[in-house]
Amino acid sequence: MTDPDLLFPPGFRWGVATAAFQIEGAWNADGKGPSNWDTRAHRPGGLAGGATGDVACDHYHRLTEDLDLMAALGVGSYRFSVSWPRVQPAGRGRWNGRGLAFYDRLLDGLLERHIEPLLTVYHWDHPQPVEDAGGWAARDTAARFADYAEGLAVRLGDRVRRWLTLNEPLSVMHAEMSGTPRPSARRHGLRIAHHLLLGHGLATERLRARVPGAEIGISLNLAGTTPATDRPEDVTAAARAEAYEDRLFLDPLLRGDYPHLDGGPVIEAGEDDRRHIAAPLDFVGVNWYAPARIAASAAGRFGYTRVPVPGADTNLLGWPVAPEEFGALLAWLRANYPDLPPLEITENGYPGADEPDATGAVPDLRRIAYLRTCLRQVRAALDAGSDIRGYHVWSLLDNLEWEHGYRPRFGLVHVDFATLARTPKASYLWYRQLITAQRQEGKVPCSG
Repeated sequence: MTDPDLLFPPGFRWGVATAAFQIEGAWNADGKGPSNWDTRAHRPGGLAGGATGDVACDHYHRLTEDLDLMAALGVGSYRFSVSWPRVQPAGRGRWNGRGLAFYDRLLDGLLERHIEPLLTVYHWDHPQPVEDAGGWAARDTAARFADYAEGLAVRLGDRVRRWLTLNEPLSVMHAEMSGTPRPSARRHGLRIAHHLLLGHGLATERLRARVPGAEIGISLNLAGTTPATDRPEDVTAAARAEAYEDRLFLDPLLRGDYPHLDGGPVIEAGEDDRRHIAAPLDFVGVNWYAPARIAASAAGRFGYTRVPVPGADTNLLGWPVAPEEFGALLAWLRANYPDLPPLEITENGYPGADEPDATGAVPDLRRIAYLRTCLRQVRAALDAGSDIRGYHVWSLLDNLEWEHGYRPRFGLVHVDFATLARTPKASYLWYRQLITAQRQEGKVPCSG
């Protein structure tokens, strides 16, 4: 029995996504320098369970195997990130040819398998010397980042047409602000947000100059906010959450200024900075996992906090499992940004504690149910007028989930972190069937 809700237009991109620090391993191989996340992981109590990225999935040494897994899956797009400390260990100046050669092999392997690369310039890991100089709290990091992006364009731009400058600047901001609601921490975080956006704008200009015909976007984690109740204080709190999370990045990118609250912009920025930030985009990447219910809270960083979604289960990371609400975020984007560029779903996934059963199979049925519902929401948004060009599952492989360590598993492919053996899960087989069916004359839906 077929499911018409999973019928997508011909040319819709089907893909998977990963990030360098989470899968590559080889943390100090072939001239790679330490990253800010390597340093954090190596400190006592740095990541859950004492996890490090020293080996991770060992993608650096198992590249061919992982490329073959993508080819067998049938994806036409692979979103990955470059490790800045692998290719430019000091964060400026000298480039590491052996590190760049890894990405040469990756790109050549993708193109040989007819998979289009979607390159993320920055997915949270930067060279430790950049961190020592202040990280994104230092304005100079934006300039360094633009130089880095230009260097990648010079080396890799002959094979990469589609680029993402940054992944989830909101997450980077929140990581710097975690643990305190003090006004000084808020100012620090907002300064980081501005420098990230400035770096994006400067890098976009450099990429366009170096890669004729490049398509350039940015990946934003957008939840969509609703008030927990109809009390005025919760309604006001939800509006603040929208301004300090979703609109904090969308407004300067698409409208040329930061959102206004309390009589002024949430970030004061000069005209030149705002002009760079608003450099035209070819698409906007959307990362979505869960909706946000917002209540007023004096202890919250900006006067609000997230509360449970009524009736929703929670996943391994404590996030509400409410895939049916993905469409609300897509509708909000359509309604609030009439000049919105095309969208690309650059991350969407489900964290589980997946392990093989007695037969060796990995029956991750909750992931399949979650992804299927999210895709129905994407299909409905297309019908309602959204311009959505592609969808990338997070993630190809089980990997290092940042501060949460290795317990949460997002992959379509199970990784045994003791042996590094790869086992395609039930979700891999389901996604492969969906992609294969879509390609049958460009219009056949997946089996239900």
